[in-house]
Amino acid sequence: MLKIENIHCEVDGNPILKGFSLTVNPGEVHAIMGPNGAGKSTLARVIAGHPLYEVTSGKIVFEGEEVLGSDPEERARRGIFMSFQYPLEIEGISNLDFLRHAYNAVSKENLSADDFRKKIAPILVEMKIKESFLDRDLNGGFSGGEKKRNEILQMAVLSPKCAILDETDSGLDIDALRIVAEGVNRFRRKDRSLVLITHYQRLLDYVKPDFVHVMRDGKIIQSGGPELALQLEEKGYERI
Repeated sequence: MLKIENIHCEVDGNPILKGFSLTVNPGEVHAIMGPNGAGKSTLARVIAGHPLYEVTSGKIVFEGEEVLGSDPEERARRGIFMSFQYPLEIEGISNLDFLRHAYNAVSKENLSADDFRKKIAPILVEMKIKESFLDRDLNGGFSGGEKKRNEILQMAVLSPKCAILDETDSGLDIDALRIVAEGVNRFRRKDRSLVLITHYQRLLDYVKPDFVHVMRDGKIIQSGGPELALQLEEKGYERI
């Protein structure tokens, strides 16, 4: 589904990704771990198409088609989703309007606000989110846990083929982590894939990955199964 081949990327002339490669097949969950500054968040943004990151060489192929020349919105329409480590607060745009316009743009439907509310009502129930949540400004005054749950709500509504989750567990207490993990697990299907970027093992206690990769200095230096995350938790990154 997603094939990243020897990507090199820089920002303002500073190299960040230095030959990163990864293949993600449908149905697979890949966890990418690594210390601060390893390039994990940069990787997520490059896949999503952030314009500040200049890819100097390599390829990103999604479902057999090169996407590096595509705008972020085109990648989203094709089925690539990214959740942010630090979701933005946007005043004046309600959660409902944001979700509805995003859904209509990706699905090419034209649901009214009332029809959209009815459509996503079951998702709100599953995620234990009150309907009043929709009428608040996008992430406006949300706690850290509410922002992350909102990201997973967006993923559930948009139903992408490949989701890149950038430190979704960051700043969550144990109850919020469980709710977010439940949303991630409901997303899992044989025709979808997930890339989880995280520092810690605790998310992987709830969302079991098929593969774990250790990233350092802009590339993968070690790969393994779920047991690799346990080794990292026990020994730290310096031992790898």
